[in-house]
Amino acid sequence: MKTTRTLRLNALCAGLLALCAAPAAFAQSSVTVYGIADVLMEYRDHMNAAGDHRFGVTSGGMNTSRWGLRGSEDLGGGLKAVFQLEAEVGMDTGAAGSSFWGRQANVGLDGDFGRVIVGRSYSTTYDFMLPFDPMGYAPFYSWATSGGQIATLPRKDGMVTGVSNLIKYQGTFGPVKLGATYALGEVAGSDSAGRFFSLAGGYTAGPFAAALVVDQRNGATIAANGRYDKEKALHWGVSYDWKPVKLFLAQRVYKKEFATGGANAKSTMTWLGATWQATPAISLTPAVYFQNISSGASGTDDPRLFALRAKYELSKRTSLYAVASTAKSGDGGVVSVSRDDNGFADSQSSVGLGIQHRF
Repeated sequence: MKTTRTLRLNALCAGLLALCAAPAAFAQSSVTVYGIADVLMEYRDHMNAAGDHRFGVTSGGMNTSRWGLRGSEDLGGGLKAVFQLEAEVGMDTGAAGSSFWGRQANVGLDGDFGRVIVGRSYSTTYDFMLPFDPMGYAPFYSWATSGGQIATLPRKDGMVTGVSNLIKYQGTFGPVKLGATYALGEVAGSDSAGRFFSLAGGYTAGPFAAALVVDQRNGATIAANGRYDKEKALHWGVSYDWKPVKLFLAQRVYKKEFATGGANAKSTMTWLGATWQATPAISLTPAVYFQNISSGASGTDDPRLFALRAKYELSKRTSLYAVASTAKSGDGGVVSVSRDDNGFADSQSSVGLGIQHRF
């Protein structure tokens, strides 16, 4: 009996010692909670067919509001396991995005070779072109990430942003950055339907930066003729930080081949702008987005957007900002200042005040 009690006591002591040692064992791991809370109070005209205006509170005036978790574990030898989960948050209503972890849900490895992740994430196109948008992919004041809206107006052929079922690589080697995305279509009977891939290269030398990206997305629906739609895009961007002014210029050349045949949809989106850091706390950013639609069922509307933002940094994490924009269709079609919202007239203008906090 005494031996049994001794064994139990020894086991208890060993368990307590293991518990005490646990913090040291997990010292090589970390998890970070992060996010953006961004709210805009905005006036916008032509919000319906009658031409009425709207004044309201909108989430994500400067950047999409979000929260997430990112973590890593040191595996030794310069190798780390990494993961990231990220969800969109509607700061005006509290609603979540259509998929809870719709922005990021991935796991992978990071090392001297770069980073490889599997799951859902932004496309390589999105990652490489972000530094070349003066408005930083603002949901309502940038057309850089506009989706491909072929069937409906306003037509703003666009960028593939979030991608599911992907394998993504990115690595930086001195001044050169390389990236690639390959996403499985997961369509029964066809390995190529629904598939997406992108390849990118970037270069930075002092104040100068440049990037080039090509991508293709195949439609997931196979037509009776055995074909599927194909969207192809080439992006390029350059910037030059001529302090206190930084200049931006970028372009997207887009083509969509329809499975059923007929004329391809073609367009070119060009954007340019600058950021003037007037003081350490105050910056002013003008930007212009212009799309040249050369063919397709939606006509040749050639929409354009002019945007202006003034930002005041209350701290490193909190900013106040004012924005104004106007959009115009070049051929009588409908247009919206938003990258995603429907248009109801051949022009639209907006002004707003917002606050953003990063954590």
